[in-house]
Amino acid sequence: MKTVYKQIAMVGLALLTMVVFTNCEATRNANNSQKGTVIGAAGGAILGAVLGNNIGKGGNGELGAVIGGVAGGAAGAIIGRRMDKQAQEIETEIPGAQVERVDDGIVVTFDENSGVYFDTNKYNINAASQATLDKLTGVLREYPDTDVLVIGHTDSTGSDSYNMTLSKQRAQSVTNYFTSKGLGAGRFTTNWYGEQSPVADNSTAEGRAQNRRVNVVIVPNEKMVQDAENEANQG
Repeated sequence: MKTVYKQIAMVGLALLTMVVFTNCEATRNANNSQKGTVIGAAGGAILGAVLGNNIGKGGNGELGAVIGGVAGGAAGAIIGRRMDKQAQEIETEIPGAQVERVDDGIVVTFDENSGVYFDTNKYNINAASQATLDKLTGVLREYPDTDVLVIGHTDSTGSDSYNMTLSKQRAQSVTNYFTSKGLGAGRFTTNWYGEQSPVADNSTAEGRAQNRRVNVVIVPNEKMVQDAENEANQG
């Protein structure tokens, strides 16, 4: 695991990443290659994607941090094109995932209807979830110049403390699965919010299924940013 400072940085970057993934919505919503001046802009967009309407409430704390932008201008446009391409590949490889592009990042949301799910009160990665995570592993391996934030959530069934622990275990299981497939542990930060950040109504079965979710947030790492700035300067 990383230090709190790295988590803060990752989360601020993470705020740039979202992928709700219907009908190539990632590229349609973003067109980020043309948004150079806003690429990397920090703010609540990605936190909103991950935490719903509950930004800053409960959970592991560090996700509430916001940092400055990553890159603007020509470098931002270069980063945007690279992240657009990666989002398209995720959509192609995992047609059930929810994918959305926000600023310079990608947020992939997995719930019980989208390829990664857990049995009741369990946190082991089952066979169906392994197949989905293997596909995402392939994309992450193809694009090594990114960092990844894995965030776990639960519905409101059970006690607050139990759900916090369960969301931690599930998020860590996903991170551990990625690293067991050879992805560098240094790319990953793990966080969890229990039942604190619902995106749907916990009073319905459908809403609870949406709230039992794991977010995989993909953001440019320092190398991608530096490479983009060098390329922009050469132009």
